[in-house]
Amino acid sequence: MSEQKHDWTKQEILEIYNKPLMELLYEAATVHRKFHDPNTVQVSTLLSIKTGGCPEDCGYCPQAARYHTDIEGNDLMQVSHVKAQALRAKASGSSRVCMGAAWRNVKDGPEFDQVLEMVRTINKLDMEVCCTLGMLTENQAQRLAEAGLYAYNHNLDTSEDYYKDVISTRAFEDRLDTIDNVRKSNVTVCSGGIIGMGEAIEDRAGMLVALATLNPQPESVPINALVAVEGTPMEDMEPISIWEMVRMVATTRIVMPETQVRLSAGRTQMSREGQAMCFFAGANSIFAGDKLLTTPNPDVNEDMEMFKLLGLNPQKPFTKVSQPKTVEASESQFKDLGEKPKWTRPGHSIARNEEAKAKSKLVE
Repeated sequence: MSEQKHDWTKQEILEIYNKPLMELLYEAATVHRKFHDPNTVQVSTLLSIKTGGCPEDCGYCPQAARYHTDIEGNDLMQVSHVKAQALRAKASGSSRVCMGAAWRNVKDGPEFDQVLEMVRTINKLDMEVCCTLGMLTENQAQRLAEAGLYAYNHNLDTSEDYYKDVISTRAFEDRLDTIDNVRKSNVTVCSGGIIGMGEAIEDRAGMLVALATLNPQPESVPINALVAVEGTPMEDMEPISIWEMVRMVATTRIVMPETQVRLSAGRTQMSREGQAMCFFAGANSIFAGDKLLTTPNPDVNEDMEMFKLLGLNPQKPFTKVSQPKTVEASESQFKDLGEKPKWTRPGHSIARNEEAKAKSKLVE
């Protein structure tokens, strides 16, 4: 029987987050051991299949075309290159490949067809396949599911209240609509957010309310610490403390007991002791490899050394949900509809985003 609670309030979550640390850790570790093997951690490799040039204005993102961040853009990767990268990731202990494309939303056509072939290729390697491609329609989600997609990542980023201070080119509701479209297929949901963007603790609780009240809750929730990149509007943000990360992981574990909580961006700023505390608090998934799309990440060999030190084992693929079947393109029931959905553009402006954009033009 599922023990998911779907009527969490912000006040309830704040009370958990603000508990004395040792009490919070004990409760989170107890919940974690009830639903998961505490010595097993799921390892994913994140691959940027199309880098840079994104039309969005997300204040944290170095891939936004409007900011000058020295990110080298690249066109969509070839399927053969993606397969080679996936085999390398599998050999190093990853059970999942997450492919990210710097798109606002999925567009039907040759590039999406190429991504579908990437999904088919990796699923046939007996690896879990995740994609993060921006907003997508129900039909596009179904096409990904047919190809063998295991998970779709679409982060909420922060609370609905603080969202308008981070992004002005899309609405919070678009995020929820995309997650809803994914839920109409048999693809699992991966959705989390970023802390350290100047938000209040109440916003962290608000983000968890939005995620925990989904029914069902996301199968995976990445908790990212902001990596402040020069040239982005948030380049001057101070790094969060490890204690904030531990509290966020522990609170996430308690309110979403069956979810895999992923320790994501910001691990290069964490000691092994800090990461160990996060694992104790309920984190049971990481990204491996020296890059997370465009930002630094610990080397996979370092992670394997840490696993050995802590007695952790990589989780085998399809442990939580069975492997999806791959339907070849020629046999697909869901076809290219040439959809052109009207995703929201709120229309307001964010001062620091506009300042970074103006600064970028001066650099160019």
